[in-house]
Amino acid sequence: MKRNSGPEPVAPGRTAFFWDESFLWGLMSYKALRENNLSFDLLRSEDIKNGALNGYAMLFVPGGWASNKIKSLGETAAAEIRRFVEDGGSYLGFCGGAGLATLDGIGLLDVRRKPTRERVPSFSGRIRLDIREHPIWNGLPAGEIGSDSPAVFHAWWPSQFVVDQGIDVLASYGDALSDSFSSDLNVGDTSTNGNWAGLEKLYGINLDPTRLLNDPAVVEGRYGKGKVILSLLHFDTPGDRDGHAVLRNLWRYLGGIEHREASDLTEKGSAGIDLLEAVSGLEARVGELISLGIRNFLWFWRNPMLLQWRRGVRGLEYCTLHVMTKEIAGMIRAGAEADIRDRIDRIRALLNTFVDDAARLLVRERLAMQNGHITYDRCDVPEIVELRTRLFSNSKSHGGLFKELIDEMDEVLFLLLRSGRSQGLKTGQPG
Repeated sequence: MKRNSGPEPVAPGRTAFFWDESFLWGLMSYKALRENNLSFDLLRSEDIKNGALNGYAMLFVPGGWASNKIKSLGETAAAEIRRFVEDGGSYLGFCGGAGLATLDGIGLLDVRRKPTRERVPSFSGRIRLDIREHPIWNGLPAGEIGSDSPAVFHAWWPSQFVVDQGIDVLASYGDALSDSFSSDLNVGDTSTNGNWAGLEKLYGINLDPTRLLNDPAVVEGRYGKGKVILSLLHFDTPGDRDGHAVLRNLWRYLGGIEHREASDLTEKGSAGIDLLEAVSGLEARVGELISLGIRNFLWFWRNPMLLQWRRGVRGLEYCTLHVMTKEIAGMIRAGAEADIRDRIDRIRALLNTFVDDAARLLVRERLAMQNGHITYDRCDVPEIVELRTRLFSNSKSHGGLFKELIDEMDEVLFLLLRSGRSQGLKTGQPG
């Protein structure tokens, strides 16, 4: 692996945003970047494979399953990313996008991910950081070394890193805040009144957030001439003012300064009545699932894009479906135009089947919780096992009918986002 020891200046330039296999996390980043007037172009695996990174200063990869991103890229596009960074391009990855660049992924940095048995696999929420002096913290009270103001940011079910020599740790984990969660356990309540060791034995996984203490959270290294920053924190979390300040610093540090003026809604001819009715129907069907989960005490909203769910059911999949559906409907109502009529029809057919089966599954999972301990992948009720396999497959990463459905939705969303950006549209807000 080639590295240069000294930092290289990066001229102001364009940023490529790798879209594939990001779904909810891609939308979260998209909205945060638009909100902060940070410039970027959306690219897919096929674009990268065909040399589209030429002329960019930085590649940004949002969250999502790193393993699915690797499959999407294939070896040709992965080699293009390595060439791009080796020749002086910058790489920025959040969570799954960070995992993509490790030795477990395409190998930009000597960083490995801890095995699941050694880490806290289900932590989410706010956590303090011990930060090192670096330009990405500029302008934050906590960015001044010795400041009394703690650096607090959001982690959403992150991995944990093991770093080699030559890697700079820009921030490490401190204490989890009381409003964070480990699995479905509130950290403040459990730390005060519970027993982490006993709960870990019951749940069969590591839960105690003190296991995160001092582990690297944000790291930097070099691959050839290029800078690489990997973050297990989500600086793109909705409403996180300090996180968004770090986003702006990252764009300045890795890609040069390229702000643009915020775009206003452009008046367009409205979509056809049949298309508007179709997307309203999609929203209503997904809304049925979200409401069912709320009234059965299976989940609640933590922010406009993320649910907190009970152990024993899946939750990320349902909030992903909700947010993507709302975004598609909002963009169509705002006037974004693309050739999507046939795709919307396919989505409607898939979604109707998914919602019918998922509603049965959620009610049966809720009842099974009353009879014993179940997890998202372990249950001895045959009907639940059959429904789970059909809807999600046996993988923790996206699979089954759900993956088929969100792949179709992702294609529509990508076409609308690209159309909306060319028309100067503001996208709809999920909620």
